[in-house]
Amino acid sequence: MADRTAPLPVEELRVLVESGEIDTVVLAFPDMQGRLQGKRFAARFFLDEVLEHGTEGCDYLLAVDTEMNTVDGYAMSSWERGYGDFAMRPDPVTLRRIPWHPGTALLVADLARNDGAPVVAAPRQILRRQLDRLAELGYTAQVGTELEFIVFKDSYEQAWDAGYRGLTPANQYNIDYSILGTGRIEPLLRRLRNDMAGAGLTVESAKGECNPGQHEIVFRYDEALTTCDQHALYKTGAKEIAAQEGVSITFMAKYNEREGNSCHIHLSLTDADGTNAMAGPDGMSEVMRHFLAGQLAALRDFSLLYAPNINSYKRFQPGSFAPTAVAWGHDNRTCALRVVGHGRSTRFENRLPGGDVNPYLAVAGLVAAGLYGIEQGLELPEPCPGNAYTAGFEHVPTSLREAAGLWENSPIAKAAFGDEVVDHYRNMARVELEAFDAAVTDWELRRSFERL
Repeated sequence: MADRTAPLPVEELRVLVESGEIDTVVLAFPDMQGRLQGKRFAARFFLDEVLEHGTEGCDYLLAVDTEMNTVDGYAMSSWERGYGDFAMRPDPVTLRRIPWHPGTALLVADLARNDGAPVVAAPRQILRRQLDRLAELGYTAQVGTELEFIVFKDSYEQAWDAGYRGLTPANQYNIDYSILGTGRIEPLLRRLRNDMAGAGLTVESAKGECNPGQHEIVFRYDEALTTCDQHALYKTGAKEIAAQEGVSITFMAKYNEREGNSCHIHLSLTDADGTNAMAGPDGMSEVMRHFLAGQLAALRDFSLLYAPNINSYKRFQPGSFAPTAVAWGHDNRTCALRVVGHGRSTRFENRLPGGDVNPYLAVAGLVAAGLYGIEQGLELPEPCPGNAYTAGFEHVPTSLREAAGLWENSPIAKAAFGDEVVDHYRNMARVELEAFDAAVTDWELRRSFERL
């Protein structure tokens, strides 16, 4: 992978700790859901001990469900294995200040076993492996993620007490691109933009979206691992800043029956000279055509990486700007894959992921699919010129159960990720499905309590 530079060099951190300006260092890693888990350290202790030697965390953190319940079926961590520790090793190039917490800096950690072996099923390690494979061909992936969220005037505690029903959105109507609509909550959006800039992210823009209270803040693309680290930090930080402001935001893929929260992912390749390898004399290079053909070939098999939750599949509705067709097109938002840009900005966009996506897993899937297309020399079919919703293309999976079955039985997934990773994330889906199948929903109560 390409060399990266820390937003906050370690030597500068030492100076800030010595002066008392920084007193706390957070060391965190992304879990299966892409959430940051870890510890807060006294800054001096971190510099004296943790920076070089790392720390430990219980390995159940990659073997629990969303609510942190211990569950069975994971080979790497269980009651039978004693729920031991793995090592959390700081990645110094991720060091940055966290402006929304006074006196605080943060680093992202890689996970390893006590013998030094990497934790294969850790999301950051899964992505690293695919990027290393890409580097063997001389390419670096440049990635941008576009996260949408809905803002509510209720605090997180009020939302919890209300059972997440009857919440008041920050805007009452569709404010897509509306300057008036974003102006209503500009103090929150401004703080999000400025605090993220203070944490080393390069902010591009903010805009309103379709669902009441829905907004999007976009950050500049970067090398794939950097973008995913920033995505995880932004998602955590945005929730923390919202809580400090007495409001709440959700990134869930489908909060209600209106437009869901998407996370469109843009990807391009650069070669050793820093040139966009996807640009060609006729728009797309041969490499891009193979890479994009691989996306189509693996899209259904890898949907578990792009849409990892029960709720994720509620987004895929015709005419919703969320894709249903395994198709690609030039600047065509009805397709799952959209080719955009010209010359050095040539890239493609995967429109499947929602705001609930784990960016490390999704980008690993994009890279692995593209490598499959290159290795197999796959030919790209003709683009969809019109409405992909009605054009008869193969359908993306419509449920987590369907996606998990495709993933579990995919030769492409097993060859790219290995049996351990395939089994681990198949079990994650199984756990979610069993929990959902056992639940009685509000929908069932409304339809059945009196009328059946």
